[in-house]
Amino acid sequence: MFVVNRLSRSTYLWLGLIALVLLPWIVGAGGGNYWVRVLNFALLYIVLALGLNVVVGFAGLLDLGYIAFYALGAYSYALLASPHLPTHFETIAATFPEGMHFSPWMVAVFSIILAALFGLILGLPTLQLRGDYLAIVTLGFGEIIRIFMNNLDRPLNLTNGPKGISGIDPIHLFGISFTKPLDFGFIQIPGLYLVFYLFLLLAIAVAIVCLHLQDSRIGRAWIAIREDEIAAKAMGINTRNMKLLAFAIGASFAGVAGVLFSAFQGFVSPESFTLWESIVVLAMVVLGGIGHIPGVILGAVLLAVFPEVLRGIAQPVQQFLFGHVIVDVEIIRQLIYGLALILIMLYRPGGIWQKRGGSK
Repeated sequence: MFVVNRLSRSTYLWLGLIALVLLPWIVGAGGGNYWVRVLNFALLYIVLALGLNVVVGFAGLLDLGYIAFYALGAYSYALLASPHLPTHFETIAATFPEGMHFSPWMVAVFSIILAALFGLILGLPTLQLRGDYLAIVTLGFGEIIRIFMNNLDRPLNLTNGPKGISGIDPIHLFGISFTKPLDFGFIQIPGLYLVFYLFLLLAIAVAIVCLHLQDSRIGRAWIAIREDEIAAKAMGINTRNMKLLAFAIGASFAGVAGVLFSAFQGFVSPESFTLWESIVVLAMVVLGGIGHIPGVILGAVLLAVFPEVLRGIAQPVQQFLFGHVIVDVEIIRQLIYGLALILIMLYRPGGIWQKRGGSK
């Protein structure tokens, strides 16, 4: 019986992988490149949600400024792989006469370190805070980063302020540009599909790391802190270091996602890193299943795809019923988010796909 179950799991795994490989082709054939882009962003949201789940789901630390680490990664690549700095600073232009074109993989390593460092900076003053107080401090941190990005265009133009940074180099790997189709002779893979596969590999890698963390001594220490910090400290767990580690690891995932977001979009601005984005990522974690990795992935996919489905339905329905749009789609989306979270908290506090044997 054990061998049969093992073979069955392997079969399901292979079927799942085949489905993921074919997914952009199926979606592209049915809905065009627009929906493939939606899938790409859904994968980035999965990475963000898994990173926030380390902080909120595993360690029980409510973080409302998580999107700031995403912004740090995005702006790091935007500054190091665009004409912005050479255009505004003569010294940099002289040092890089052909422009700044740092590899996204080099910047990704830098962003992991930078985001983790800022995660530690955020974690240090919040070690004695819990609940609402921790949420307020992290919220303030996220807003500070966004405001800095929005105002660092004078007296030295570092971020171009609210105008954002454009002309960012696209993703490239081993000489392959992800903006052009990859021709194998018998098949041609569009650049947008290549981006999907890259983001998919990143999401799978982050999920595997999270699974190993969850089952490790570190993961069990986080869960002990989440359930009862005083008891965890009495058991000999260094709660200070464990909290800082949770902030650093969660932030590093967001930093990598930010680099890929910047390269994929080719443009970044402070509007992409508002408090609402932090709330959306937190809603993904809570709605899907806080502390449960498959549930978090489900929540990220649902809340990334749902707004686009709603946009395609809400406006035509209102036009048909009333002759014009009465309620903006964005308002409807926020109302549905709020209602969904209320219902989840009332009837299924562990999330849609909660961990077996618990509802916390």
